[in-house]
Amino acid sequence: MRILSVDPSLRGTGYAILEESGSRIRCLEYSVIRNPPKLSQEACLIAIHAALEASIIKYNPVALSIEKVIFVQSYATAIVLGAARGVAVLAAAQKGLSIHEYPPKRVKQAVVGRGAASKDQVAFMIRALLGLTETPPSDAADAIAIGLTHLRTMASPLANKSVLTNRSTKNK
Repeated sequence: MRILSVDPSLRGTGYAILEESGSRIRCLEYSVIRNPPKLSQEACLIAIHAALEASIIKYNPVALSIEKVIFVQSYATAIVLGAARGVAVLAAAQKGLSIHEYPPKRVKQAVVGRGAASKDQVAFMIRALLGLTETPPSDAADAIAIGLTHLRTMASPLANKSVLTNRSTKNK
């Protein structure tokens, strides 16, 4: 199974393509979509959508795993984050990927073992778990962690797919 995994942000959206084959998980690609501060919000959203769409076309994943909406102290931040998240979901939905959401604490728990882990701890564990030669940037590491959480959840014998947040967009 091949998945696209996204940690959304207007200025630094992390994403990764993970592939599971048997008990082996490989990271085929990871990166951060960096948008400069002077770029308008609209241009940032277009750039995020275009980059994710290109990755979907290149790798043909079957699912998107994405960070669930979190509590933020500022309504303005929540709206901007929601917009970035929305274009990621749109890019996946347009290509028929199923959508799976995971809260940040659950992702940290799944990868590091504690829900209050720092970004550095997550990045370190991603490098160790996947045997990477370099530590990914924190936004990309977070995206990889979200993907690992999804793959582990799907592989669990206790996984009840009706309990998971799964918004299938396939209209066949």
